[in-house]
Amino acid sequence: MSVSQSYTLRGQQTRLDTTTKITLAVLALASGVYTYLGVRELLDGSATAVFLGAIVYASAVSVAIYAFWSYLMRFMPHVRQPGSRRMLYLAMAIGSFMIIAMSSWLNASALAGSAALEQHLSVTTEEYQQKLNEAHENALAAQSLLPDIQLAAQRFDTLAVQEARSGSLTGTSGSGTVVALLRQMSNQLSGLQNEIQASRVRVAEVFGEGTARLSAMRTLVSSQGPVADRANAFAEEAVQLSGIITGLQQDSVAPAVKRAAEDLGRSFIAPVSDGGDESLRARQSEVVVRVEEAVRAQSVQLVAAAEEILTRPTVEPFRFTPLSAPEAVIRYAGDFLPSWAGAISIDLLPAVLIFILCIVQDVIRREDGEEMETGDMSAADLMRAIRIQKRIRVEEDEWVPERVERPATAARSLEPRAGTESPRSAADDREIPQRNDPDGPTPFPKTISR
Repeated sequence: MSVSQSYTLRGQQTRLDTTTKITLAVLALASGVYTYLGVRELLDGSATAVFLGAIVYASAVSVAIYAFWSYLMRFMPHVRQPGSRRMLYLAMAIGSFMIIAMSSWLNASALAGSAALEQHLSVTTEEYQQKLNEAHENALAAQSLLPDIQLAAQRFDTLAVQEARSGSLTGTSGSGTVVALLRQMSNQLSGLQNEIQASRVRVAEVFGEGTARLSAMRTLVSSQGPVADRANAFAEEAVQLSGIITGLQQDSVAPAVKRAAEDLGRSFIAPVSDGGDESLRARQSEVVVRVEEAVRAQSVQLVAAAEEILTRPTVEPFRFTPLSAPEAVIRYAGDFLPSWAGAISIDLLPAVLIFILCIVQDVIRREDGEEMETGDMSAADLMRAIRIQKRIRVEEDEWVPERVERPATAARSLEPRAGTESPRSAADDREIPQRNDPDGPTPFPKTISR
């Protein structure tokens, strides 16, 4: 890079100072506006208190962002030492983290707060849907016992009919002790069957009501209007749905089936044989024992099935937690990465400008070398340097013990000539940056070169 190119970079850098200031001001103002919109959702109180609090906070954020990046833009490109440069980078990292903490998340809230709240309502609806389905499944789990109970009741009823018609068990037809016992067992199992079927109807009604609540909640999520009002209506529907889920668990017939099955085996009472002869009574007693064994086996099977249903984990009703827009943006940050990226970019974009300035300044400094500083001297700086140099020389002459005698030609040149003015004093010479006397030596060169 030639000197002219280095000079061009310096000129362009100077011309961009105004653009840089305007850019910083606009970015700080934009961040302040979005911060105001975000922090307004967090404050509570009267409208005036909320407005003033949000304005003050947003103004402080804007000023802090503008001052922070202005300081770094002024100082960082001109720091050469690696250690000092690293300390400035550390300061920039700490400041960037603080800006994100006090502004960027509020900017993201302003950009995506409503969408995040709708996302929260949608996720909550799905949670309620899952809980309702689990409670419905647990309530209907006892329905799986219905085929076994129906089959047992039908088997006892069939045996009773066969015994009454043909005496298939005792060898003697007609109604008696065995037929009465078989019909009693069939009636008990049929009553349990009817209870399970009735519970199915109740569960279906409750589940239908819960489905209607869920439909209303989905409508609130997808409808138009202020999301805060919709969230309030959503909370009311959520409370009703929680009660429905709890009711579904209470409508489960599994505990009743378990108690009925246990009573079926424990409370079996063998009837007295009423046969006309001893052999018939003996056969009846034998059949009653076998029926008792079958009943106890059926009871153990039903109790085991009911216990398996009851060991299922209880469905805990889901509790809806209202969130503010900033809280929703933080909780569902993964779903709103573009909004987060935009909010952070508004605050941290000046860091890219600082890196550009550092690179350009390093290039200028490297190409100019050690002569860069003298090349930046103005005429006033140059005159001031010359005056300082003359004063130093005068002080040095005063401390010389024996002054070296000047040549005759030099002495004659210093004498006043006829028709000329008297020579100026040393004090006057200090104010003259350059004096060219063709008749004698001069204390300064005729030209100044870098």
